[in-house]
Amino acid sequence: MMRVSVCVGDYATTPYCIPGLELNVYSMEELCYCIKENAFLLDFSLMNDGLIDWIERQCGLKGLAKELYHLAHKSGSLSTFAVTILAYTGLYDENVIRETEQVLKKGAGLSTVEKRKSQVDYLVQQKKLLPALRGYDQLLENWGEYETEQGQQPAASTRSAILHNKGVAYAGLMLYGQAAKCFLEAYGLSGQEADYEGYLAARRLELTEGDYVAFAAEQAENYQQVLKLEKRLEQLTQDWEQQPEYLRLYNRRELRSADRQKYMEENDRLLQALKSSYRKSLL
Repeated sequence: MMRVSVCVGDYATTPYCIPGLELNVYSMEELCYCIKENAFLLDFSLMNDGLIDWIERQCGLKGLAKELYHLAHKSGSLSTFAVTILAYTGLYDENVIRETEQVLKKGAGLSTVEKRKSQVDYLVQQKKLLPALRGYDQLLENWGEYETEQGQQPAASTRSAILHNKGVAYAGLMLYGQAAKCFLEAYGLSGQEADYEGYLAARRLELTEGDYVAFAAEQAENYQQVLKLEKRLEQLTQDWEQQPEYLRLYNRRELRSADRQKYMEENDRLLQALKSSYRKSLL
């Protein structure tokens, strides 16, 4: 016997983009799924009139919209706001809703800058690198506006972590010179070995072989880290050469001489796949 799932409300003709996550949803069920799966990343930007209006006009749920409007404008908590949506839709059972509520309450203990950083870090994990860079830039540009609950500026460790992850995003776009600058600035704040290793790795990928040798020779005080990086790169290269993707590329050498037409067709296919992946990182 087939099971039929009945959706709550209408299926929207215009999606709602969840702030911070940059995810489009078309139904209450999709909204609930995003709330549950990304609860730790959500902040008070979720409690906005845009979402409430979307629920009323696009999903046709005037009663729920009215209840949410009251919460958003009467100092309701983020956890109460989100749980109201989850409970109304009925997609999850009581245990899941309470677990999500606890995650939301735990995230409420983070400062504004820490919460926003988590959201931007999520974009890096999703390979949305250009939006992530814009997010990190915004955090750094507005640094003086952020204060902790005690009225103090955010910790230097938070700023260094932002710079480190910004370097990761730049490296993902193969902009190694910019990545190196971010890692070096992060290292100046943190003194952490991971930041310096990121700086060395970015320079290793940015420079020609000869230029990098000259650069490495100048790192007398950190020469052990230079050697450590070389060993790590050597191991990563060996690991890569055992991967199916590498073996397929290696075997293409034979295809080039055996079947030139098929080789060119495969080149076009791979090129289009790489272009598509790169474009997604810029959205």
